[in-house]
Amino acid sequence: MDTQLKADFMMLIVTMFWGSSYLFMKLGLDSFQGFNLIALRFGIASILAGVIFYKRLMHIDSKTFFYGFLLGSILFLLISVVTFGLKSTSISNAGFLFSLSVVFVPLLLAIFFRKKPEKKVVFGVGVSIIGIALLTLNNELKINSGDFLLILGAVFYAIFIIVTDKLTKNVDSITLGILQLGFTGTWGLIFSLFFEKPHLPNTTESWVSIMALSILCSAIGFIGQTSAQKYTTPTHTGLIFSLEPVFAALFAFIFVDETLPAKGYLGAILMLIGVLTAKINFKKPIIRKRFNKTVDGSEA
Repeated sequence: MDTQLKADFMMLIVTMFWGSSYLFMKLGLDSFQGFNLIALRFGIASILAGVIFYKRLMHIDSKTFFYGFLLGSILFLLISVVTFGLKSTSISNAGFLFSLSVVFVPLLLAIFFRKKPEKKVVFGVGVSIIGIALLTLNNELKINSGDFLLILGAVFYAIFIIVTDKLTKNVDSITLGILQLGFTGTWGLIFSLFFEKPHLPNTTESWVSIMALSILCSAIGFIGQTSAQKYTTPTHTGLIFSLEPVFAALFAFIFVDETLPAKGYLGAILMLIGVLTAKINFKKPIIRKRFNKTVDGSEA
């Protein structure tokens, strides 16, 4: 098995873990209040990642620390919105709606950095909007608060992706990642102390949900993504990550017997098409270009 294939397989495993996170968050919310859940999930994840990469943490500079604080604060904001949104929407809806971050990134770049979106992105947005309507609107043509919060969370995640891209150029990405996990957990603890009654897991189910979120979805997910992206292409990464909502819906069906109405599945399919369209590179492959050159006589 070649290196890129191994990397793509690792990304697929990471995507599967992230797809399962909606199920574990939903289960966790049966035992914990929102900020308490965030504090435990990211606090444990940052400790585990810190233990594995402790040597890197010994060389933290002020710039990396500040960047970690900034990214951790944005991550806390978006994960809070998603966590509270999950209280009043389905696991399947959450997975598909959060995947909209893929189409929000080029839109935000167009708005704030005047980067004109490609035609495929505009098409992907249009198809996704139709999908959102079919997936979320009820008979009264209203969207519930949970679905709205998940869409807002996708916007925040798009902002997080853009800011991360701007800040990771001249710092150690793994150290930065551990710091952002730590600051996210710290914010969760602070808000939980002020607005909730935080507590540790006290049932088997609550321990399972917290440890799965911390180890599989956060610590291993983060480390796996960082390691794998060195050996695969951004296009492969984007396409594999587009499977996250599919895994979310699959886990919801297998473990909690959650299904969507017919129009919901149609909407989910359209959203997936929209996301994939925004990600796929439609340029001619190199082989075809070389063949055309050979036919023209410009390349032997």
